[in-house]
Amino acid sequence: MISETDLQYLRRCVELAETALEKGDEPFGSILVSAAGDMLFEDHNHVAGGDHTQHPEFAIARWAANNLTPEERSKATVYTSGEHCPMCAAAHGWVGLGRIVYASSSEQLSGWMSELGAPPARVRNLAIGDVIVDAQVDGPVPELAERVHQLHRRLHATK
Repeated sequence: MISETDLQYLRRCVELAETALEKGDEPFGSILVSAAGDMLFEDHNHVAGGDHTQHPEFAIARWAANNLTPEERSKATVYTSGEHCPMCAAAHGWVGLGRIVYASSSEQLSGWMSELGAPPARVRNLAIGDVIVDAQVDGPVPELAERVHQLHRRLHATK
C-alpha cells in the first residue's frame, strides 16, 4: 500500500532523476529513509562516465552498510524512481535493507526502451522479487511512472 508519505519520498526520487537527466545522465534517483522517517541518503545515476555500476540504489547499499547497524538497515526504506536492476537488488539484499518502494517498474522500463528504439540492455530486467527472496516491495505508482516515462523520452530524444 502506497501512503501519502511514500508519495512525497517518491516525488523526491523523480526530482533526483530529473537532476540526473539535466546533468547528462540516465534519469534515476533514489533515497534512503530511516524507520523514524529521516532522510539518510539521496543520490542519482552517475553512469554517464562509463561506469555502469554507479546506480543510486547501489550507492545507498554501500552507504547503509558503512553507516547503519543491521537492525537499522532492516527497518529502513529505499525509495526509487525505477525498480532496482538485478545488481542493485542483490546489493540491497546482501546488506539487509528493508522495504523498497518504486515509481516505475523494470517491466515498464523495458517496454519504454523498446518503444523508444533503444538497444536492449546487457543485463536482464528482473523483478526485485526474482533477486531477493524476502523483499517487501511496493510499486509501481501510475502517475509517477508516467513522469519517469517522460524523462526517458527526453533522454532518448537527445540521442
